[in-house]
Amino acid sequence: MEKLKAICDLIRIDRQYGTLLLMMPTLWSLVLASEGRPSLRLLFIFIFGSFIMRSAGCVINDMADRRFDRFVERTMDRPLASGRLKVMDAAVVLFILLLIALVLVLMLNRLTILLSLAALFLTGIYPFTKRLIEIPQLFLGAAFGWGAVIAWAAVRNEVALPSLLIFLATLFWATGYDTIYAMMDIEDDIKIGVKSTAMLFGRYTWVALAVLFLLTIATLFLVGRITMLGNMYIFSLLLVTIGFLYQVFQISMGMERAGLFQLFKSHVWIGVIVLIGIVADLLIRSHHAL
Repeated sequence: MEKLKAICDLIRIDRQYGTLLLMMPTLWSLVLASEGRPSLRLLFIFIFGSFIMRSAGCVINDMADRRFDRFVERTMDRPLASGRLKVMDAAVVLFILLLIALVLVLMLNRLTILLSLAALFLTGIYPFTKRLIEIPQLFLGAAFGWGAVIAWAAVRNEVALPSLLIFLATLFWATGYDTIYAMMDIEDDIKIGVKSTAMLFGRYTWVALAVLFLLTIATLFLVGRITMLGNMYIFSLLLVTIGFLYQVFQISMGMERAGLFQLFKSHVWIGVIVLIGIVADLLIRSHHAL
């Protein structure tokens, strides 16, 4: 039972906001590509697949960072850092997760299978970028956004501009919210030599976030224009913009770790609001077509 609990901690079973953040851009793309009527099969594959790939990403991250995590207050109790699990245990868990992911991917078309290889590469490389470059959050954004390209391909068997724009929007968005997340660890990261955009931007982090979130909204607006979404979608973007402005203001005033964590988690709702806007607009379009 102790090992089972440690495995649950390893894949963050009690903290699924990461899964939801990964899932949202994928669902935006899936719903748009299917004109608001995604099949139950595809919904299951991409919702369950988001959980599996986020879990795999957590395992890879903890395997790569197990020596660093011991010296960071927030992560010192993680299963590998604390010794509750061995590296071989984590490797077995990772193998099982990737095997499940493979089964899910093989249920899709050939293009989607090929695109999934890039997703695996991005998931695997992100933990190591923190040692090498000042902007590892960009790689997280790429990993979280690539699901949008895969989902579109699963529905239409093509890579189209809307999915690439959702990928780009997620790149900006995830870089922003992961910068907020990195702000919680900035002192520990400096001590152990891990890089982040929070360290790179420093006291101008709120300015960088304002730019990233502005680019997110602009790119999502372009997605709406190309796919001919209407007022409900625009209203959802307006709500998201207000949320972004509030966060930038709060950070410009200075925040403690607990407040930063709450801001980070609130991005799940930002993703949900955009999804609701897309679904609502497509339902209205479908009703008018009848």
